Amino acid sequence: MAKTELTRDDLMAPEAYAAERRAHAQRISAVKANRRVAVGPDATFYFESWDTMWFQVHEMLHIEKGGEEQIADELAAYNPLIPNGRELTATMMIEIPDPGRRHKVLAGLGGIEETVVMIVNGEEIRGKAEEDVDRTNAAGKASSVQFIHFPFTDAQVAAFRADGADVRISIEHPNYRHTAGLTETARAALASDFS
Repeated sequence: MAKTELTRDDLMAPEAYAAERRAHAQRISAVKANRRVAVGPDATFYFESWDTMWFQVHEMLHIEKGGEEQIADELAAYNPLIPNGRELTATMMIEIPDPGRRHKVLAGLGGIEETVVMIVNGEEIRGKAEEDVDRTNAAGKASSVQFIHFPFTDAQVAAFRADGADVRISIEHPNYRHTAGLTETARAALASDFS
């Protein structure tokens, strides 16, 4: 059964994590390899899990060295990105290396976070943007980082889990219309997020 919450008890002591950091980075890199889906030329979905958020929290604590005071903030920030057992969650990144082009593209992508759909065997599951902060500013410029939840019904979970299911991610923004299918390896990896 997939874990759905990271607690203080799940965290390693800072010195123990530092000693094993390289091994954890390699393990998570392997996990993430099957959880990445490019949609069009600029958008990439990084599907999160308990393991990816465990690593992220440890990395933030390792880098910022905020001690016990920092732990509650990191847990509050990253726990919402762990799938709750009946959803998939993804960090969607608009990855454009050239700063000028990135600014221009993002200026035309306001509201992109509201246009993401996952399609399982033809049935749409509309993505819901994380509501922690507005990711499109007043001028209509989108953030390059968006957090998306895909809530599933029991029947949709069963369809997603079936070997060979046709799973696609579509972005339906007027200035960015692209669709990509999940590989069978990616679908199987993400299926483990359901309880």
